Amino acid sequence: MSAGHVVSAALLVALMSGAPSAWPGASAPETAACGRLSPSRAHVARVERTLRATRDVWGEELIRAPDGPTYNGARRYLPPLLLARAAARKPLTDSGVHYLAFGRPAGPQGSGSVPLHVADGSQIVSQRWQGRKLTIGVGRGGRERYGSCLSRLTATRLAAGYLPILQTAYNDAGGTRYRQESFAAPVTGEGGLASYVRVSADTHGSADGATIRLTPSEARPVAHPVAASSSRTVYVAWLNRDSVNRLRPIDRSTYETARRSVRDYWLARFAEGAEIVVPERRVMDAMRNLLIQNLVLTWRYSVGNPYQELATADGIAAAGVIGAYGFADVNREILRTAFAKKPTPFPNWKIGAKLAGTGLYDRLFHDGSFVEEATPVLAGYLETLRRQIDASPSGLLPRERFSQDIAEPVIGLHAQAVVWQGLRLMASAWARTGHPKPAATSRRLAARLGLALREAVRSSERRLADGSLFVPVRLLDGERPYASLSASRAGSYWNLVVPYALASGLFEPGSREAAGVLRYMLLHGSRLLGLVRARASALYGEASRTASGTDQVYGLSMARFLADNDRPNQLVLSLYGQLAAGMAPGTFVSGEAASVTPLDGGYYRSMFLPPNGTSNAAFLETLRLMLVHETSDRVGRPRGLELAYATPRAWLAAGNRIAAQELPTSFGPLTYSLVAKAGSVRISIDVPRRSPPQALSVRLRLPRGQRIDGVTHGKLLADGETITLTSRGGHIQVDVSVAGQPR
Repeated sequence: MSAGHVVSAALLVALMSGAPSAWPGASAPETAACGRLSPSRAHVARVERTLRATRDVWGEELIRAPDGPTYNGARRYLPPLLLARAAARKPLTDSGVHYLAFGRPAGPQGSGSVPLHVADGSQIVSQRWQGRKLTIGVGRGGRERYGSCLSRLTATRLAAGYLPILQTAYNDAGGTRYRQESFAAPVTGEGGLASYVRVSADTHGSADGATIRLTPSEARPVAHPVAASSSRTVYVAWLNRDSVNRLRPIDRSTYETARRSVRDYWLARFAEGAEIVVPERRVMDAMRNLLIQNLVLTWRYSVGNPYQELATADGIAAAGVIGAYGFADVNREILRTAFAKKPTPFPNWKIGAKLAGTGLYDRLFHDGSFVEEATPVLAGYLETLRRQIDASPSGLLPRERFSQDIAEPVIGLHAQAVVWQGLRLMASAWARTGHPKPAATSRRLAARLGLALREAVRSSERRLADGSLFVPVRLLDGERPYASLSASRAGSYWNLVVPYALASGLFEPGSREAAGVLRYMLLHGSRLLGLVRARASALYGEASRTASGTDQVYGLSMARFLADNDRPNQLVLSLYGQLAAGMAPGTFVSGEAASVTPLDGGYYRSMFLPPNGTSNAAFLETLRLMLVHETSDRVGRPRGLELAYATPRAWLAAGNRIAAQELPTSFGPLTYSLVAKAGSVRISIDVPRRSPPQALSVRLRLPRGQRIDGVTHGKLLADGETITLTSRGGHIQVDVSVAGQPR
């Protein structure tokens, strides 16, 4: 079964025959009358047992596997994500299935016109989840909603694996077979976007004819009858904007021209950014489609629903990721949008995020004109912080709201660490661009705040009997360790926000403190399949005792912490865990949170208010860190580059290639490749010229059974995998001989 299949005929046969199924934990397959598919008792018991263990039992199994974590290994634990919910546990669409947001960005601000295509092929919604709709009916009289019986929905995927062109196939109750494709493209000569739809029907397997029925919410239905033992294809365009005639018949040529424009536009857009190549099609498809999603969303946390807004800290984090893939213009525009938004309701945290985001942007692109443009706003923020820190006896910032969902005023480790990080980054940016006074003030405030934070952490932390270290988020308030982080609301929110502090660099990478905090997280229910765990109360309800989900929005910062502390297996696990359990198969759509334990007895898992740009960025950042990781010195200045430190071992099998081209780094654009052949790997690197790194190393994570036998122009370290390069300038070529056979 392909990754795009939701439920296939082969799966139904497997379920009914007792053979292993493609998706785990299903019982009572949907009948011809399309009864409900439910999770088996064994699956529910297995999930509950795993969640009670507090360790990432499934993740540890995958890491222990001979080949380490893989997509196929990760996907066998949980049913697929398919459904979407809004607030008050309300379905996000009429069918309950998630939608895809298709757009055509006119510039770095993203797409203002966004048709929402429901992934089961049943509906297209204009702009907002409660907007005007085009509903597609099939079957006798067109009265059966397309895709309504999931056991007969045999495919949900994207054209070429990643393009924003939705493809589905469906069999109606009478046996007629349908194929549908839809996408969004400009309307020739009119401006604006239209949703282009092609529906094909084949009634040769049906005793009767059928009808393709298109029903706009603002007009009468349009019926297209299909005679028995025949076939028919219908082409229409549905305008995303209000119009007297929104639904229009079109011919095949018009449809194909619009379809080609989608492919041509996105190939041209990709050419403007950097390039990453890995030898796994599913990962490449996910990377490309998530870049498309985020180039449509830009500053928007989500689109078409109540989350269509800038979430300052998360939006700026996502901006840095799209910038790190070479889209500096989008990174810059998201920052501009953030500057226009007032820093409430937790002003210091948002100020810190803006400082850090600008500093990271300047570090990648050395864009002095943007620093100049931003300085009046940021200097005002700096003065706000100066007054607070200088007036504080402890050197800490005053209490402010914990988060959007928790109004409690706290001395938040997460928020204050982001401010500390932002001050350090902007000190460097201002020093580089000729602003000595704010640079000096930033350095002084960062030094004082850093000392105060470390002192507060030392007086609040607890070393546990299992050798782990608990660091409170609510500093100086007596916050106690949580036996299981997702068992309580307070523990769950600790788990969501602490990655901000961990990624800031406040805990020195490789230190006893960093190792202790990571051990605490791994032993106390922080992760599931490498994803960030949470109670997911938005999906289950606050009163639920069995609520357990994931929230990979916060996996972005967690990935940075894991990379800083050289945890390659955890990074690989996070990548495949998100691909298999954190996004919908075939469409790569994810929400802020995702269910794990069954929701209302249903089989398919649900997401909260998808799509989500920061969740997308978490996957993109994890992938990038697996290939390129930067190290810093004790004062936070860029020091070195670590290449391919966390790649899956199968990626270096003979015949494979890993590459990055013109990838932005703090040292300038980086291009490198690893080409594996039988008995050798060739490393080629064009070292960044703007500011060559002080240290440069490559790790070859070879397939099991193979080892490095010799290296030219480099030194093999004691781990047997990592090569430090003696030359750190210009073009470097290193030939590595490999012994042994993969097994």
